[in-house]
Amino acid sequence: MLTPVRSIHVMAAVITDARGRILLARRTEGRDLAGRWEFPGGKREPGETPEAALARELQEELGIDIEVGEHVISVPQQYPDKRLRLDVRRLTRWKGTPRGHEGQALAWVAPDKLTRYAMPPADRPVVAALLHSDHYLVTPEPGDDDAAWLAALRRALAVGVQRVQVRARSISGERWQALASAAVQACRDAKAEVLINGDIDLARQLNTGVQLRASQLRDVTARPLPEDVPVAASCHTADDLQIAESLGCDFAVLGSLNPTATHPRTSPLGWEGFARLRENVSLPIYAIGGLRPQDIAEARQHGAQGIAAIRALWPA
Repeated sequence: MLTPVRSIHVMAAVITDARGRILLARRTEGRDLAGRWEFPGGKREPGETPEAALARELQEELGIDIEVGEHVISVPQQYPDKRLRLDVRRLTRWKGTPRGHEGQALAWVAPDKLTRYAMPPADRPVVAALLHSDHYLVTPEPGDDDAAWLAALRRALAVGVQRVQVRARSISGERWQALASAAVQACRDAKAEVLINGDIDLARQLNTGVQLRASQLRDVTARPLPEDVPVAASCHTADDLQIAESLGCDFAVLGSLNPTATHPRTSPLGWEGFARLRENVSLPIYAIGGLRPQDIAEARQHGAQGIAAIRALWPA
């Protein structure tokens, strides 16, 4: 008879000081994943509200009084002996001087240095949620008018798109290279991160990121670009996600969340299906498939970095 896997709801806080640094706590010896750094917090007890649990844990752990602010992300994570839900909030305010009352080391870390700290799997998506965009534009097919397509891309960038996948599967050769090059330049002008869909050689040539197609994952034996250049993967299954993580991808796109005209024969995951796949890897993951910016808050409740979309993020 199988032993039931215990479920734990953990509350954690993004605590920021006047210099914009974020507080991390180091897990002490004798605990799971000892020595790794995490966002401070602890287990929610039966009958506690999430806010009360976080306030109690931070008073016991750090000796500070807090006011709980906005939701950041809730990450479902499967461990060998437990299923954890990490519920992360910002603080509206906090009072006192944080000290490691349980013997844990503390560190104030600049946001751009967070990725240097070894963390438990559930905390990695939290870092991504703090550092990177909650929406990811996938460009539509250009049709016959490349100039109009580029103008639309520039409009999308002007209204705040900060991460772009340049995808145009219907064209090739010199036209594809010229269009991709112009799109990359537009993204760089807007200081947006840009990845090329599927074309590793062109990504290397343009010194930009690459979005690996699901069909490529089993043929790529190692991370195709240097660590300082983004690599992402399009995924549909648990195996896809495991391969993407083993390749050292920086994030993944997972779907289809809802039924879509472009994938009429694909069974949609729904949010519960998304969360079941999400909990088996530590990758930051965008949900894709019939989603709009209005869905970002729900996406974050199920552990997503945010949404990836074509139509919903492309100017009319």
